[in-house]
Amino acid sequence: MRKVIGIGETIMDIIFKDGKPTVAVPGGSVFNGIISLGRLGVPVSLISETGNDRVGDLIVDFLEDNGVEHKGVIQYQNGRSAISLAWLNEKNDAEYMFYKDYPSARLEVSWPEINSDDIVMMGSYFVLNPVLRPKVKDFLDYAREHGALIYYDFNFRSSHKHEAIKIYADMLENLEYTDIVRGSVEDLENLFGNGDAAKVYKREIEFYCKNFLCTDAGGDIKLITPSVSMDFKVDKIPTVSTIGAGDNFNAGVVYGLIKYGVRRNDLANLDEGTWTKIIQCGKDLAADVCQSFNNSISKEFAEAYK
Repeated sequence: MRKVIGIGETIMDIIFKDGKPTVAVPGGSVFNGIISLGRLGVPVSLISETGNDRVGDLIVDFLEDNGVEHKGVIQYQNGRSAISLAWLNEKNDAEYMFYKDYPSARLEVSWPEINSDDIVMMGSYFVLNPVLRPKVKDFLDYAREHGALIYYDFNFRSSHKHEAIKIYADMLENLEYTDIVRGSVEDLENLFGNGDAAKVYKREIEFYCKNFLCTDAGGDIKLITPSVSMDFKVDKIPTVSTIGAGDNFNAGVVYGLIKYGVRRNDLANLDEGTWTKIIQCGKDLAADVCQSFNNSISKEFAEAYK
């Protein structure tokens, strides 16, 4: 079976509702999707870092308990595991405060085995961070040389909006490696100053990456490729927390690519029917994760879904 390799941050999310801490769960944008794929029985591994402390131990144990290969997760000595405080509003969307204490040496890991048409998931500021950029680029070169299909989620938060110009060239370089890119309307506004998916695709994305998915916080999903342009309705459902919605949409799309046997060379000629089935997987996983405080799909949902 094809493998999925994620590269991204790990963090402990402490979730507040009505001003009170409600639950603490391991997280990270790529991390959340990798956990869901592990629960679905997909062979998964993670490249990341966390502290050699009680929080880091909890994160590593959580990976192991969910079937994630974690040889690529380094527990550094000189620093502390990252923590976020996530404050849910009346719509159960989150505002964040982050606490991070990283060492000077970062991501000192060996790359995992990658075979042709394995899938790499990457995203967020982690893959644009100037401190990590040389390591990230080295890994992307390695993944491309070995024939991986690369899925990139912008996940570019407003807290980094002031750095958009500074990281612009690295973001375009990421797109050059990428086979499918996903961004929310908010991501597009933060990165490009424009939330119009069609215009951003034509002006900023198409030259580098041909397959673009745009989501809109519970609104419609838009797919744009050179040959296909489609909109997908999102059902309105009661939510408990939307923290992992986009991350699990990504996981669902990746799961759909594997389930329906779509390989990297197939993307250029993928028909509307296959895209529809793939995106339905993304919608299904996102809907499940919104109905709990967990950042990934439930084990019960995973067992039934697979």
